[in-house]
Amino acid sequence: MPERISASTARSLAVSHQMLYPLDSTKQSIEATESIIQHLGYVQIDTISVVERAHHHILWSRNHRYQHAHLDILRDQGKIFEYWAHAASYLPMQDYRMYMPEMERIRGRVNLWHKVDPKMKQHVLERIRSEGPLRSRDFADNTSSKRGIWRWKPAKAALETLFREGELMIVGREGFQKVFDLRERVLQDWVDTRFPSPEEQSDFLIDRYLQANGFGSIAQMTYLRSAIRPHLEKRLNEREESGQLIRVQVGNTLYYANLDIFESTIRLRRNYRVRLLSPFDNLVIQRDRILALFDFDYQIECYIPEVKRKHGYFSLPVLWNNRLVARMDCKAERKSRVFLIRNLIVEPEFHISGRFLEAFKYELYSFMRFNGCNRLQIDLKSSWTMSSSASDIMDAVLSE
Repeated sequence: MPERISASTARSLAVSHQMLYPLDSTKQSIEATESIIQHLGYVQIDTISVVERAHHHILWSRNHRYQHAHLDILRDQGKIFEYWAHAASYLPMQDYRMYMPEMERIRGRVNLWHKVDPKMKQHVLERIRSEGPLRSRDFADNTSSKRGIWRWKPAKAALETLFREGELMIVGREGFQKVFDLRERVLQDWVDTRFPSPEEQSDFLIDRYLQANGFGSIAQMTYLRSAIRPHLEKRLNEREESGQLIRVQVGNTLYYANLDIFESTIRLRRNYRVRLLSPFDNLVIQRDRILALFDFDYQIECYIPEVKRKHGYFSLPVLWNNRLVARMDCKAERKSRVFLIRNLIVEPEFHISGRFLEAFKYELYSFMRFNGCNRLQIDLKSSWTMSSSASDIMDAVLSE
């Protein structure tokens, strides 16, 4: 029989497994960054820079000593690499072999996102082999026709395809532009490149998911990886039958979990610190999961027309005491060093306390500094009006 756990306990377990309130502050700041990536399994990279980009934001939320240079240093040390998890991500180098099936799958496709000329792929490889690491801008665009905004020049399409196929790796970024080199010049000798079996890959996905999330369903563990689902489902059943995994039930939903999920009572404690999360944060990236566990119906609205937005272009989920209690649309105006709050929406049943206000104020000003800003400004759209709860929060924040 599955062990029933309350929604409150489930939320505590989910948040604590995400390292949003790390217990060990004795590590050097870069060691803390590395341990976060190792524990989460991936950190998503994103181009949107309304506030600090997702990869920096996610790591800072878990390590306020985080510095941008950490990722470059860890990559140069061969401890992390860039590849595609469910999106472009930083990944632990020790997991490299588990992404080889995806590389093989991409090689088996005629085209990835864009049609790629095999001769162009060969040309790109030959230039990098002879000249060293190159960027897309190092290749001329000889096409005569105009390209749409989403259509890459031939050399960029070749670079991105070779990267997804595993022939190239990213060795750096200049601005935000990728620098590519040959895989054989990047991978160190210690990296395991044995091709994993479906059983090994299934175990990897199960163990990684439970390490970072505490408990999960088959659908959550195979998120955007439907091809592996039959093998993973088989391994889950085998590991449950052998006593390696248990089932837990939250409401009407069954999840898998490790045997030791309840051993550490510290995972069940309340956390009276606020976290302003990236829309791409590992805790909230699976929207169905946070709706079920947190009753938080969240959608990032930068991809929908402005007239249809309810909360704002880039609203950040607000975490407090293991609940998602609000969302804040904001923007860092880096030139003027002004941090704009464009909207704040508080969940209807959330009761604002003095303890929350102090924690929110502290985190907001910390986040503002992380974004290179030193002044706070409320900048509501004319069509939006803050609720009385949101206004109370802003009044408290501005009463500095």
